[in-house]
Amino acid sequence: MSLYLVRHAHALDRSGWSVDDLDRPLSDRGRSQAALIATFFADHHVRAVYSSQAIRCVDTVAATADTHTLEVEVRRELTEGARPNDLLELLREEAAVDGDVVLCSHGDLIPEVLNRLLRDGMAVLGPRGCEKGSVWELETRGRDITRGVYTAAPGHVTA
Repeated sequence: MSLYLVRHAHALDRSGWSVDDLDRPLSDRGRSQAALIATFFADHHVRAVYSSQAIRCVDTVAATADTHTLEVEVRRELTEGARPNDLLELLREEAAVDGDVVLCSHGDLIPEVLNRLLRDGMAVLGPRGCEKGSVWELETRGRDITRGVYTAAPGHVTA
């Protein structure tokens, strides 16, 4: 089984957004990325879809949840500014349960959590990164996360 750590798709510019940042939506490009992410997961056996509180994260994985007849469950551990240790504990808890899980988070948490997993012995196959709309597949054995594989942009949306 695998955990899939997704960085939210492209959103409207933060500097041009004047209300609560949690409400900042996806851009047109981000909506296209979200559709391609849903296609990427269409043939997976996803048992749960978790998201940050930010609407841009929820919207990034909403179509993935719909494809698997699931609801997006909002988790504070995935929200921008959350403690990396809390997200690591969530990952380890989910790793101990059968079935794939999609988790959508932010550019502050994902690299920090990956760095900690690398220090704990996780192997990485191929390139590394954390661009918007990217996916990290984290392979597990029990509560241990043993290997990570990065997909920069499912479906190659570049516009």
